[in-house]
Amino acid sequence: MDLGAFSISLSVKDIEASKAFYEKLGFTVFGGDITQKWLILKNGAHLIGLFQDMFEGNILTFNPGWDQNANTLGNFTDVRDLQRQLKAQGLKLETEADEKTTGPASFVLHDPDGNAILVDQHI
Repeated sequence: MDLGAFSISLSVKDIEASKAFYEKLGFTVFGGDITQKWLILKNGAHLIGLFQDMFEGNILTFNPGWDQNANTLGNFTDVRDLQRQLKAQGLKLETEADEKTTGPASFVLHDPDGNAILVDQHI
């Protein structure tokens, strides 16, 4: 099962301080808008999202249809197909993508320790 590009979405208290910290670790701004209090930082193939006042806790994020550079892939497994596969394996989803739609959609589930996993397709 290919879930797409991986990043961790961090809920931060001070986006400016977090940006400065991760830049010292070699990350550079890859996307986002600091005035809206969200940034995507990159170091090699590693992606970190910084989000201030948007959600509680940290989230493991997968983006079907994208590579680690946010380039659209020619072939990928649609988020609704991934959702069906996971549900068929008995996993409980917190939110679900609308099966009647195409294009961008997402779903959320939690691992056994309560960590949130977001599968978020943008294309």
